[in-house]
Amino acid sequence: MANKMVYYFGKTKTEGKGKAKNLLGGKGLNLAEMTSIGLPVPPGFTITTDVCDQYYKSGEQLPSGLMADVGKAVKTLEKELGKKFGDNKNPLLVSVRSGAAVSMPGMMNTILNLGLNDESTEGLAQATDNARFAYDAYRRLINMFGDVVMGMDHHQFEQAFDKVKKKYKVTDDTEVPAEGLKELCVAYKEVYKKHTGEIFPQDPFAQLELAIKAVFGSWNTDRAVKYREIENIRHLLGTAVNVQSMVYGNMGDDSGTGVAFTRDPNTGKNKFYGEFLINAQGEDVVAGIRTPQPVAEMPKWNRAIHKQLLEIKDTLETHYTEMQDIEFTIERGTLFMLQTRTGKRTGLAAVKIACDLVKEGLIDEKEAIMRVPAEALTQLLLPSFKPTARNAAEVLCKGINASPGAAVGTLAFTAEQARESKDAGENVILVRRETSPEDVDGMSAAVGILTSTGGATSHAAVVARGWGKCCVAGASDVQINEKAKKIVVNGKTLTSKDVISLDGTTGEVMVGAVETQEPTLSGDFAKLMKWADKYRTLMVRTNADSPADSKRARGFGAEGIGLCRTEHMFFEADRITHMRAMILASDEDARRTALTKLLPFQRKDFEGIFKAMKGLHVTIRLLDPPLHEFLPHDAAAQKEVAAQLGVKPAEIKERSAALHEANPMLGHRGCRLSITYPEILEMQVRAITEAAISCAKKKIDAHPEIMIPLVGTFQELATLRAKVEETIEATKAAKKYTGKLDILIGTMIEIPRACLTADQVAEHADFFSFGTNDLTQMTFGYSRDDIGGFLPDYLEHEILESDPFQALDQTGVGQLVDMGVAKGRKTKPALKIGICGEHGGEPSSIDFCHRAGLNYVSCSPFRVPIARLAAAQAAIRNN
Repeated sequence: MANKMVYYFGKTKTEGKGKAKNLLGGKGLNLAEMTSIGLPVPPGFTITTDVCDQYYKSGEQLPSGLMADVGKAVKTLEKELGKKFGDNKNPLLVSVRSGAAVSMPGMMNTILNLGLNDESTEGLAQATDNARFAYDAYRRLINMFGDVVMGMDHHQFEQAFDKVKKKYKVTDDTEVPAEGLKELCVAYKEVYKKHTGEIFPQDPFAQLELAIKAVFGSWNTDRAVKYREIENIRHLLGTAVNVQSMVYGNMGDDSGTGVAFTRDPNTGKNKFYGEFLINAQGEDVVAGIRTPQPVAEMPKWNRAIHKQLLEIKDTLETHYTEMQDIEFTIERGTLFMLQTRTGKRTGLAAVKIACDLVKEGLIDEKEAIMRVPAEALTQLLLPSFKPTARNAAEVLCKGINASPGAAVGTLAFTAEQARESKDAGENVILVRRETSPEDVDGMSAAVGILTSTGGATSHAAVVARGWGKCCVAGASDVQINEKAKKIVVNGKTLTSKDVISLDGTTGEVMVGAVETQEPTLSGDFAKLMKWADKYRTLMVRTNADSPADSKRARGFGAEGIGLCRTEHMFFEADRITHMRAMILASDEDARRTALTKLLPFQRKDFEGIFKAMKGLHVTIRLLDPPLHEFLPHDAAAQKEVAAQLGVKPAEIKERSAALHEANPMLGHRGCRLSITYPEILEMQVRAITEAAISCAKKKIDAHPEIMIPLVGTFQELATLRAKVEETIEATKAAKKYTGKLDILIGTMIEIPRACLTADQVAEHADFFSFGTNDLTQMTFGYSRDDIGGFLPDYLEHEILESDPFQALDQTGVGQLVDMGVAKGRKTKPALKIGICGEHGGEPSSIDFCHRAGLNYVSCSPFRVPIARLAAAQAAIRNN
């Protein structure tokens, strides 16, 4: 028997309850669920995602038998509602909407009022005794159908509407009388015929078939594909199609439509939050064409509906045990629920809602941990504006505080401009009248979004909030001239060269770059972190190269340092000259003289780091990059350095040329430098040891771990370990220190050969730390610096699932890590193993590290809370 293609929901029967979200999509499943718990849902049916998959596999053809099944579902709908599809007396009209398993707000197509034609529109006018409403519905259908199904430009219809408004001397759509809308329908049909070469279809079933195809077709539009790329949504069959009987919010002043959240999606407060429009259809709210009213003001309009919505809010939260994002319509004083889904929220709101739901007894601690996307914590750690700076700032205007945060950047007027500016290294604010799904790439590139229309539930707001981007919407004082690339706000003109600051928390737009400050973290954040620490088994360290970074990371809960890159200490102005003198030295004695001058700087840095991390382990990587990186390559800079060092520019040029390598990533770097120039290793180990001795004398508990980078053979590690031990003992003797120093000696595993021979390498190591940046480069043969040239193509063709330098390649690189762990612990069962590449702060990679049996992950200071939460999620998920 063929798979069932159509699932009905309504009072007659509800077939989709309890089915898989992957089959019915989020919207279809929730419509069935809401119907089953007794909420007022207009009946309809869902065509499965499996049909979408078949549609693409068969060259964009609907599977045979589908329209027959659709016809049966329509008959059930007609019977339930006492209306007939295409009838000229009491017509049944439907909406046709998308709905994938993962919410993709505004990315795919919707068609409303489907089933209207010339005759049934007249019938609808008589049945409702409202000609204005009927012709308004018909003109919307022709417009949407032309736009969505036939690919026409929306502006072609707008021009016709402007003519009608001019004729009747009105400015708002709602002021056009019934006669004007009747004329507009005729004009729209002419526009449709002119641009498609066909008359607008009068057969409602022909309309429905084309609309179903159009919704399936929207799965692969550029904007939907781009959104899935940005959100890393993969392995879905496609979108479902939801066909639902229409209810109307545009039938007069006793009707309306709205979008709301059962809790505030910005702050997480347990208060009904949203917006509604009187005498409007749902698309008007979401598209941001009219600026709506907050739901808090609804009791002034209809107290009973507001009360009913608050009761539904509680019913939904009890059923789903989660904050919901709902769409509703009021038709002549009767409330209908059109959609519910898990609400997108800011990181701050996610934490508060999770903690509150535990307090309310709806979920437990473990579920609360799983509810907060680890990456969302980034938003809590973002800066805000300094009060003194923002008080002194010139406020241009105020809009709706749609998504919190502080954003500073130059103006970009199109998605393309925003992307180009971002790629050129600039921070930009995307400024649009309202954003549409076509702007998704520009929204992703921008640090903040400003719109002149729309509200807190418009497309811009919902997408920005989901991505943790600052957004101010509905700033009606902003007049945008996209062509001239300028905005005029209260008489002030700003162009692409000007900088503005957006406060997404207050909705204010300010002139110039307003100074920002570090965040302070809430009690709920601390509570969630405490729960995370209770359940995780992986320790979390940080990658830090200075006492300030070490202190900040410790404040975020770091349990030590997993990577201190000593080369970063050499680039500062007071050290780089000595470093360059060492590189230019012609013999060992001259090198040692320059290194002696570097030693006090290294010692001071290490002492500061040990002090900041007292009691915790600090892994220090010995010099890793090739020496040429410390020398200038252009003539002007070489001349300047020559003057500082008292040598001829030719000498620097000559040494730079001598150090040049065709492939420095695979060249003279890492442990290879210490083999050639052991004096560099000696200076660094001496500085570490002297700092540890100094700390011991001051009763500061220091635990240095010396990490030898880029080992590929056990002989390299054996040779250099002996040199490190010898230097530690010589330093202790020189300092007449007889106490015990807790210094471990290990290696960074970043060469595939080291993984393959990890059993031999482990004989000479107290610990392993996987440097997955280089391990990924060498396993794939991709240069991390040059992958940008082809990575977009690889992602588009699904050759790669994601950027392997952002999320660990668990199949290939992961196999080497598994092998390194197994072989290393075969030699030393208690071998301590961590990861210090960029992957140490990425949630899916942390999940892998948990499963691979690592002891710790290490990441940048700001990612420490993310890693703590992700480690707890990994422990719960894999328990």
